[in-house]
Amino acid sequence: MSSESDLHHIVVVGGGAGGLELVTRLGDRLAAKGKARVTLVERSRTHLWKPLLHEIAAGSMDAAQHEVNYLAHAHWHNFRFRFGEMIGLDRKNREIHLAATFDDEGEEITPKRSFTYDTLVIAVGSVSNDFGTPGVRRHAIMLETPEHAARFNRKIVNACFRAHTQGQPVQPGQLHVTIIGAGATGTELSAELHQTTRAVVAYGLDKINPSRDIRITLVEGADRILPALPESVSHSTALLLKGLDVDVRTGAKVNEVSSEGVRLESGELIPSKFVVWAAGVRGPDFLSDLDGLEVSRSNQLVVLPTLQATLDPDIFAIGDCASCLNSASGQPVPPRAQAAHQQASHVFKQINRRLENKPLQPYFYRDFGSLVSLGKYATIGSLMGFRNGKNLQIEGYFAWLMYRSLYKIHQVALHGRVKVVLDTLGRLMSRRTVPQIKLH
Repeated sequence: MSSESDLHHIVVVGGGAGGLELVTRLGDRLAAKGKARVTLVERSRTHLWKPLLHEIAAGSMDAAQHEVNYLAHAHWHNFRFRFGEMIGLDRKNREIHLAATFDDEGEEITPKRSFTYDTLVIAVGSVSNDFGTPGVRRHAIMLETPEHAARFNRKIVNACFRAHTQGQPVQPGQLHVTIIGAGATGTELSAELHQTTRAVVAYGLDKINPSRDIRITLVEGADRILPALPESVSHSTALLLKGLDVDVRTGAKVNEVSSEGVRLESGELIPSKFVVWAAGVRGPDFLSDLDGLEVSRSNQLVVLPTLQATLDPDIFAIGDCASCLNSASGQPVPPRAQAAHQQASHVFKQINRRLENKPLQPYFYRDFGSLVSLGKYATIGSLMGFRNGKNLQIEGYFAWLMYRSLYKIHQVALHGRVKVVLDTLGRLMSRRTVPQIKLH
């Protein structure tokens, strides 16, 4: 019998939506049966589904109740978790290099390390693209991680306490939030913030007048919000936001972000104590120096139709960090959770084919449509493939169910149906004993 070290070693770097779903299936289907070794490399200790970040930032969801611990999940699903951040690659020796990790006091947790692989899957997601705009890195918050989202929420809650207890009246801009980028994240955050900031004040911070003191501005450079979605969805969403007194600015270019607020190309200053940057994504910096692998203009790894790197058949890339063309339209596959889910399923099948020495198959992206949740106010979106291939716009309770089902699909892929049902019932019962917004 061959030892474990002789088994084909699959290393997945990045435990986001696609990476964690993939490594879970590989562990359950291959590692559990002794067909391969499977390792997940990730710089965080826990996983949170990225489309939830705007709810964490607004305070309408507690991250701790939705996090998945990588070490425990690895134990339950037959793969190994290795804590650390990938910083380099040696393709000749098939090794990845990890940086050392440190705690909050600066003490080393894990040293610099290297791991060998037979098949490598890079699924490290994306980071915010500031397009070189002055002041963004210093004065704006980017919702890239649960820590970023939780920090923004604490700042908002603290600002409300500060405004309530200070001797002078609330100052102009003191409780103003400007969100730059009206894609799904920015648009959803604007509606969630409208709801949660008023809920925080309603708990007893009665010196704040929400209608007068709290202002939310949504800035978009394109001529409409949600530019990647059908125009009808964009129009319906804009009308709803305006009904909530969200100040929607379209066709507005940002020149600078400062401590005073956001300066537009027109010269206008939008006074804001809080600025959220949600205007675009790109691949993490280290991807541009991975032993010669090809990257796109947005620093994503360029992949073949099989999702293999163009210069190395032993390396795959999936999710937001992959530059992949949709074979049907010739356009890049959008950075959405549904794409990461589909790519994880595709790569799982291709790794099985590699182990069986079968030729690999191309990936075909299927767009099932898009949904935008505006908190308790509405859910709006479009589904693809209805009425002879045309989009079907949906709103209301059915749209909300469809939106929530996307997260449930991800949970089922990780935990199975039984555990998800039990977990959902438990959350429904606990809702009666805890505040519906994050207050600390």
